[in-house]
Amino acid sequence: MASISARTLLFIFSLVYTLSPVILSASVVEDLTKLQPPPDFNSTIMTNCFNNPSLRYCNFSPMDLTEIFRSTIVASHLCNESKNPNCAESFPKIDLRSRPKVAPLYLSFSFFWKYCPLTILLIDLSNNSLKGSFPIDVLNCTQIQALDLSHNKLSGDVPVQSISSLTNLTVFNLSYNHFSESKMSDTEFFKRFNASSFLHSGLLPDRKKFTMKAVFLLVCFPILVIVTVGCFGCLCLRRPDFLPRMFRRKNKFTPPMLKAATGGFSRKNLVGKSEGVDIYRGVLRDGTEVRIEIYWDDISGESGRRFIEECKVVTQLCHKNILQVLGWCNSRRMRAIVTEWMEGKNVEIWISESAPPWKQRLKILMGVVNGMCYLQEEWPEVGYDLRTSSVLLSDDLEPLISRFKLGDQSSSSRKIYDFGLFLLEILVNKIPSDHEFQSGENGFIDHVRMHYPRNLQKVIDEKIKMTERIFDQAKKVIGLGLMCTDQSGSHHHLQLGQISDILTRAYESWDVLESPVQNRSHVNRGKGHKHI
Repeated sequence: MASISARTLLFIFSLVYTLSPVILSASVVEDLTKLQPPPDFNSTIMTNCFNNPSLRYCNFSPMDLTEIFRSTIVASHLCNESKNPNCAESFPKIDLRSRPKVAPLYLSFSFFWKYCPLTILLIDLSNNSLKGSFPIDVLNCTQIQALDLSHNKLSGDVPVQSISSLTNLTVFNLSYNHFSESKMSDTEFFKRFNASSFLHSGLLPDRKKFTMKAVFLLVCFPILVIVTVGCFGCLCLRRPDFLPRMFRRKNKFTPPMLKAATGGFSRKNLVGKSEGVDIYRGVLRDGTEVRIEIYWDDISGESGRRFIEECKVVTQLCHKNILQVLGWCNSRRMRAIVTEWMEGKNVEIWISESAPPWKQRLKILMGVVNGMCYLQEEWPEVGYDLRTSSVLLSDDLEPLISRFKLGDQSSSSRKIYDFGLFLLEILVNKIPSDHEFQSGENGFIDHVRMHYPRNLQKVIDEKIKMTERIFDQAKKVIGLGLMCTDQSGSHHHLQLGQISDILTRAYESWDVLESPVQNRSHVNRGKGHKHI
């Protein structure tokens, strides 16, 4: 500052005197923008640069005289604010500690820091509640030996590389700020200064936080992993339906899954009950409606393994006349088979509660035979139950064989016999267990055989709307049923393929009889469907 001419210095001090000695207000900033350098200021600057080329403004080309002049004004005022003893001779320190109203204003004068006087060796901006990022403009004072920014609210990253280039800096204090934690690569930077320079600055890992992290990583994290694995394992065992499909065991259900599907085995979902067996309607987690047969009997380990083997086979059955088995459950307390849900009734209830026409009854018989043929060809080791109470009906009245038994040793003749009995039940609308048949199945078959063929009207279901042609077909079909149930050996045993052909021809011939052309020809010939 001593290098400025006496006239210029007098002008500066007169200007500074007009400013408030305590604070630079917004009006001062406006005044600074209006200030213009005196006429001899250019020659003064050139003289200074000639005498001392190291002056900062001498390194700028072209020189901005107005900006340099304003920085000189701010320097003069700041020197006085910092209580330097002889500002006319030197400006050794900037001391704005605990000046929260003034410090931010001086920091905003970037033109001052751009031409920072070389005599400044100490900058103290501590305890000012400064906010924002590190005031990087102060680093233009590359000659400083001490910089104190402690007790503020500064945040973000510290410009480590820029500070490292200040070779004269020996005292540096960033304590009590909110800077971002430094990287491990900045270790050399921290060794240069005392550890007290960074207390609670955010740059160094907090010991308490570090201890908490270490405890978490060494103790809590392993426990968390163990608990997570345990929960995942428990979920796999109890509710695998919550897992992604790739982790599920196909066709395997657990008691908690069935309990959830049936609303806790609620009574409103109980649709059937017999000794040791409960039948529930349920909804799986994916929305699939199912039929769940639960067996509460206690079985041995060998029986349980055999049950699982049977279920693994029946889940592979795939035919439109075979009820789809979705899976099974096998636990110590219960066994269960899960199948698709059918809104329709079984054949026994359907016949007794409605009056199905002849064609529909033929369709049921054909569907059952088709299912039997599929099982005989593809799964000969799978047995099945053909009682009318065991054959279910889909929404479009397709019969579904629903009860199976693996390793069934029944001969093909026995299966033909069971079908013949099923056929007779459909047409007669009586079941062998009726009290009027004292000897059960044999009594029922003898009852039909006794009236065949002359008095069939006494055994055929009276709800069938009988015509002459229907009666002729019914007589042939009942004859087929009697042949199937004949165990005397006097007749050649029928094969499933033969039975299928006979029923198919009967069904197709009925389609021909029902066609409009045939109906008109019958009318023309005067031979309609005559009622008997």
